[in-house]
Amino acid sequence: MNKQILVFLSIITGLLSCTPETPTDLTKNTVIPKPVSITATGKSFKLNDKTSIFVKDGSPELLKTAQYLSSKLKPATGFSLNVQTTENAPASGIYLDLETPKTTGDEAYELQIDNKLLTLKASSPAGAFRGIQTIRQLLPADIEKNTVQQTDWIIPTGTIQDYPEYEYRGTMLDVARHFLGVDDVKHYLDLMAYYKFNVMHLHLTDDQGWRIEIKSWPKLTEIGGQTEVGGGEGGFYTQKDYNELVAYAAERFITIIPEIDMPGHTNAALASYPELNCDGKATELYTGIEVGFSTLCTDKEITYEFIDDVIGELAEMTPGKYIHIGGDESHVTKKEDYIPFIERVQDIVYAHNKTMIGWDEVTLAKLDKRSIAQYWASAENAKNAVAQGVKVIMSPAAKAYLDMQYDSISPLGLHWAGYVEVDTGYDWDPAKLEKEIGRDNILGIEAPLWTETVTNRADMEYLVFPRLAGYAEIGWSPTAGRSWDEYKVRLASHGNQYDSWGINYYRSTRVPWNE
Repeated sequence: MNKQILVFLSIITGLLSCTPETPTDLTKNTVIPKPVSITATGKSFKLNDKTSIFVKDGSPELLKTAQYLSSKLKPATGFSLNVQTTENAPASGIYLDLETPKTTGDEAYELQIDNKLLTLKASSPAGAFRGIQTIRQLLPADIEKNTVQQTDWIIPTGTIQDYPEYEYRGTMLDVARHFLGVDDVKHYLDLMAYYKFNVMHLHLTDDQGWRIEIKSWPKLTEIGGQTEVGGGEGGFYTQKDYNELVAYAAERFITIIPEIDMPGHTNAALASYPELNCDGKATELYTGIEVGFSTLCTDKEITYEFIDDVIGELAEMTPGKYIHIGGDESHVTKKEDYIPFIERVQDIVYAHNKTMIGWDEVTLAKLDKRSIAQYWASAENAKNAVAQGVKVIMSPAAKAYLDMQYDSISPLGLHWAGYVEVDTGYDWDPAKLEKEIGRDNILGIEAPLWTETVTNRADMEYLVFPRLAGYAEIGWSPTAGRSWDEYKVRLASHGNQYDSWGINYYRSTRVPWNE
């Protein structure tokens, strides 16, 4: 009898092992930004405690990326996924390889997902890092929780080929109006990395505060860094802090672009050094939110010595190729003074082997063809950039400003450029906004967050999310494949991630959030 029972159990076990797995469909994913091409094969790759992550020999950066993936997957799965190098592709597990995928470009990657082996091929370590974010989003949403979850960690099988539409995909953080500390900036960098951004523009100086240590001009932070909008205590980054942020960003393949706004938006500097004023008298520190009342004295040679020192120290600390010089809203600088000022500052930037970026007003001057204009307010200025053969970063305030209120009852933000609901922020094409600014004229897209009303991390999160995900998709995904009706469903599922992260996001009624 016992023998018969054993035979019976053996048959049942065999039948169960042959039970066909539930079909899957890789095309029905919620990845943001939307990948370029997806082909589904209907099976499943399952992550378990025996899964290893293999890295093709020869790339320390790729090994770091594999370790990053392992660390991101551990909290929710409880798996300590082993990371090891290999000369040849394994039979099972996750395999990262710097092999040129079928889609080319610096950040291109390809995912080949079979039931036993998930292979990530990339043309560069940056491409591999972007592909890692896709893997995170293909797993069940619980993967972003910080405690162990009991679930099957399944990824549908198939192939994803992906690469960005624009080479520059950024967001700006204003730390001058209200100061945000190193940990807050790192938090923002982590959120940016999830959505494949590659640029963080740090607005470091303004009328209300100077936020970066300049050793040759120490009063900039001793005096100019000590307040903010509303009269708070302000703050600043030491050069060590700044280097730490640059390194943290670089680990996520994000370039930090520092901005020193000039000749306007300079009251913090003018309050710190009286010699930068035309009358030789220091101004009072400013804690309001008006603009356009300050200017460096463009006729004084000391002004250019000051700028050369500041740009020089920043250039030494900044491995990226760009320095942003602002140039916006300098209403009290006469045009005949503004133009030669911008041209001379441009020369200073290039003397320090950096490329100049400026807000669209800088196009009033004669620009070097290597320089970049950032369109925020004036289409005419942006068209003037195109006429000069200069590339444009698209940041139109009425579409891309993260500090605009969602609607009339939003507790944070301003509305001088209008209200920017989640669909308004998503549903536009940078290459069709202005007839004279075509795709070939555009370097990329940037979504700026000005902080007049932002006093802490929670405020920052509320204005950034969920709009940031939409700007990521505009910058990365082909325009032809984008639609609000399809996107909002994918975005709705990301509310689960936001809840897992514990971030303060705006639950727009235009998005069908999962309850």
